[in-house]
Amino acid sequence: MTTIDLAYRPRLADLRPLLPEPTGLRAAEPRVTPAASLADRQGYQAAFLGDFPVPWPRPSAALASDVYPLPDSGDRLDYTHFSVTLSASRRMALWVGVNIDGNQPVEVPRSRDTWAYDGRVPLEAQLGEALYADNLLDRGHLVRRQDPNWGAAATRANEDTFHFTNCAPQMAAFNQKTWLELEDYILANTRRWQARVSVFSGPVLRADDRPYRDARIPEAFWKVVAFLGDDGKPSASAYLIDQRRELDELSIAFGRLRTYQCSVLHIEQLTGIDFGSLSAYDGFSNEERATGTPVERALSGPADILL
Repeated sequence: MTTIDLAYRPRLADLRPLLPEPTGLRAAEPRVTPAASLADRQGYQAAFLGDFPVPWPRPSAALASDVYPLPDSGDRLDYTHFSVTLSASRRMALWVGVNIDGNQPVEVPRSRDTWAYDGRVPLEAQLGEALYADNLLDRGHLVRRQDPNWGAAATRANEDTFHFTNCAPQMAAFNQKTWLELEDYILANTRRWQARVSVFSGPVLRADDRPYRDARIPEAFWKVVAFLGDDGKPSASAYLIDQRRELDELSIAFGRLRTYQCSVLHIEQLTGIDFGSLSAYDGFSNEERATGTPVERALSGPADILL
């Protein structure tokens, strides 16, 4: 069984030799969504799965000091059908959470990528355009653009995903088919319960992530999914994707990323994020408790997922 060695450190510690500094950005006027325009957002709903409540995650004691304080909304920014908790030190999300209703999808065309700062947070607390200009880094959606696009508010939800608070630096190859199909596959396996799922995602933030410009680039990303199976029972599963090799080989635009199904417990240990009771509904976590041995499964496609 292949395992991820997240302690491994690549030889290229700095992206500067391969990724040039941006040009002409100082004169550009940043696009900012006024705080008043976002004031009515309700965000992630813990009761979205009915009798299976999935509360907003909580930071561990060690992580709590890094949660960016928001005077009006506590520890999260609310958008249409999703929410974001920010890292004060890294200026990107610690985690995001979205409610997906696969029974009411709305196809919203992706006409252009226009990213904006959230006016509820100081601009200096958000990683913005200067990080992504003139290099091979993508502005990676943490809440996938299509996920909150359901119901009457789908168009607004689509626009909300294009905020830098929902963005993390990812190599182009990150948006590979396996990772993007995870939620679609799980939705397809929850027909009895109207194809509803709640999904949390985020970067694995480490103190020794490689520096680039005025930021540090995460080398891995995670996803935790909560849903009701066809048998009506609460279920959860977790996934991890590793982009270290792609960061080491920046001359290659696309490559094979390593994607794994792992335990909710493992994600909690990696991130310091407490998902409450979700690990009790995850077969991988329960097996780890019983055996004391970490469980991981390499994924080459949705058919490899165990629910």
